[in-house]
Amino acid sequence: MNPTKVLMVCLGNICRSPLAEGILKSKVQSQDIIVDSAGTGAYHVGNLPDSRSIAVAKNHGLDITDQRARKIEVSDLDTFDLIYAMDESNYRNILALAQNDVQKAKVFMIMNELLPGENVSVPDPYYGGDNGFEHVYQMLDEACEVIINKIKS
Repeated sequence: MNPTKVLMVCLGNICRSPLAEGILKSKVQSQDIIVDSAGTGAYHVGNLPDSRSIAVAKNHGLDITDQRARKIEVSDLDTFDLIYAMDESNYRNILALAQNDVQKAKVFMIMNELLPGENVSVPDPYYGGDNGFEHVYQMLDEACEVIINKIKS
């Protein structure tokens, strides 16, 4: 059986999606799931995650310092089985890249896994304080728990 490939996507790939990648990876007990992250913007390509994302991940026992920001590519829509957007803007931007209905059917708002149909956005903590990063971590942790159980079933 081929592994399930999951892509987490936010705007710059330095705050939310690196946390989502790290959290989901921490919940994977086997090689059956491959997790990556990307941004819809190319603002931080090649950079480490934001220091505050690194810090909140570390506070929860996760090391995300091996990640580097990258921009989502059209090929990702073929490579990955599940593509999770952190908010509606990124969701729309990913759908705009999609070239067919098969690709579009892979794209979801991440919080809809926890709160189906509510289209709750994971807020971008970039311009806020440390508490915003902790709040984002908690949201993503809950959503990733649902995702991992969904993939396993």
